Amino acid sequence: MLFDSHAHLDASQFDHDRELVIKRAKLNGVSYILNPGADFESSVRAVEIAKAHDFIYAGVGIHPHDAETVDATMLGLIEQMAKSDRVKAIGEIGLDYYRDLSPRSVQKEVFIEQIRIAKKLDLPIIIHDRDANADVLQILKEEKAFSTGVLMHCFSGSHELATQYVKLGAMISIAGPVTYKNARKTVEVVEAVPLDRLFIETDSPYLSPEPMRGKRNEPMFVRHTCERIANIKNINYETVAETTLQNAKQFFRIK
Repeated sequence: MLFDSHAHLDASQFDHDRELVIKRAKLNGVSYILNPGADFESSVRAVEIAKAHDFIYAGVGIHPHDAETVDATMLGLIEQMAKSDRVKAIGEIGLDYYRDLSPRSVQKEVFIEQIRIAKKLDLPIIIHDRDANADVLQILKEEKAFSTGVLMHCFSGSHELATQYVKLGAMISIAGPVTYKNARKTVEVVEAVPLDRLFIETDSPYLSPEPMRGKRNEPMFVRHTCERIANIKNINYETVAETTLQNAKQFFRIK
């Protein structure tokens, strides 16, 4: 009944037991997983994993950290990969002004180019936004990105920003940090956003929820985020699980 909408199963942290992690996810009620790419190589691996498992799908794209490595050839290869029936989104893409590993002007250029690929192929986009709220929102509006679908991955902004995105048509994804004791900001987002606009995710192998904090994260732990949302909204777990699953299936156009 669960859809982990963002798990980096291609990450090296899973190299020694990837198939066991995937098996555990299925045995623990995870019906679907979306594995996004973060650079060219991880996008290739994401597609390979999706081809090998019928309940896993891929996103392809270049994370802002790696924007400086991107050229026209690489963007062309991303576009070609995105035509696979196992690819359901372009992402994760966006801006990161926290670590600034690529120049901001280059981040913006690569972000815009990938939005245009998504629009050309009629695919939704998965957004990474860290300390770049204003520029991300401005670019999404200017590029009319909401027409093919926008998912704000691992949302860490305010409830006011979340509400603004919902009004524009975006979906909001909640990850493990909502389970932390100091998560008031994310709790307010969950309170403000209607359930039919929420996704759940692990962002595996990162951001493990309580009580697994400090350990490697994996898709089967997405249930802890689901349980916390149910608690915040004072509704039952099954309703959150089923609604977020259907939200993600519709967004990623999975029949």
